[in-house]
Amino acid sequence: MSLKDHLRELRNRLIIAASGIILGAVAGFFLYDWLFQVLAEPILGYEVDGQLAEIAFNTVGGPLDLMIRLSLFVGFVVSSPIWLYQIWAFIMPGLKKTEKRYAIGFIAASVPLFLGGIVGAYSVLPQAIDFFFALNPAGTSNLINPDVYFTFVLHLFLAFGIAMVIPVVLVGINMMGLVSGRQVLKAWRGVIMLIAVISALAAPGGDAVSMFFIALPLTFLFGVAILLCLLNDKRRGKREAAEDAEMELLIQD
Repeated sequence: MSLKDHLRELRNRLIIAASGIILGAVAGFFLYDWLFQVLAEPILGYEVDGQLAEIAFNTVGGPLDLMIRLSLFVGFVVSSPIWLYQIWAFIMPGLKKTEKRYAIGFIAASVPLFLGGIVGAYSVLPQAIDFFFALNPAGTSNLINPDVYFTFVLHLFLAFGIAMVIPVVLVGINMMGLVSGRQVLKAWRGVIMLIAVISALAAPGGDAVSMFFIALPLTFLFGVAILLCLLNDKRRGKREAAEDAEMELLIQD
């Protein structure tokens, strides 16, 4: 394909992904009240030693802005099978037939991993809220701007979801030949440090047990990604060696 054709295909993929997000956002409008209560529960239900927390809109258009943002977030999550598939579908034409079979498997793995990351972020959200509110001076309460609170929540969810998908992306770009398994392996120190930082942010109370349970699945997924990249490199090396040997025989003949 020419560069123009690649750009045209990319545009079509982006349009399909955006359409899926918009359709999901429509469903998000109907789920807005329920989603607001679920995400705001750690704030609205907080009461420790007389300290209370409330969510207060400070602008007239604040509720509408929040409704749009939460609806788009729902659309992003609900349509994750669509836009994740579009990413892989754009990559797959550059893969060999045997590699495409593995790519389809990675598409199936990326969706539950992304959703699992969001579920994991939701599970640690109350701990994060308790930690930050515990820093309040005695006799004070929290009057939370919903824009600030929900920005924090949505960023936390997206960070966890994307972190869970990164190992799948690593294997995908390895299949494309952009990075080798050894290159990924050499970066293990930086990746472990990044996982530790994410785990610490998700469990800001310094709870070692919570940090461990957050870091363990991320580290395991990264290890699986390294193993798959190394196996793919070995398989590719054998195939290229066989092709070279066959070419030499043809030249000799």
